[in-house]
Amino acid sequence: QDVGEAARLYRLAADQGDAEAQCNLAVFCEKGMGVPQDVGEAVRLYCLAADQGNANAQHNLALMYHFGRDVLQDEVETARYYRLAAEQGQKMGQFKYRLCLDQGKGVQQDYREAACLYGLAADQGYGKAQFNLA
Repeated sequence: QDVGEAARLYRLAADQGDAEAQCNLAVFCEKGMGVPQDVGEAVRLYCLAADQGNANAQHNLALMYHFGRDVLQDEVETARYYRLAAEQGQKMGQFKYRLCLDQGKGVQQDYREAACLYGLAADQGYGKAQFNLA
């Protein structure tokens, strides 16, 4: 299991526009797995994959905006990318967008839609959502 070789192969596919490879390589860059750690490159790759509709990249990009990792902290962008991931059924995106709605962070507060998203995430087996519904 050569992480460096995996990173090399992801780079080849990412350079050809493969969104899943871009997202996976972004994770490697973010964590310094098989490549030198480069959060800026991770953000760039997450953006490329997110723009192609990759739900995991959208979720991870939301995290970058939430924590201000090589981008300015931005509640509106955080909520936007969580929403995009949630709309594709990504359970963590559903849960976290629900938190944005519940707290009115980056979006207008909407308890009704928030409750609906909790149920969707719980139905997919997301433990935190199941716990909050119990």
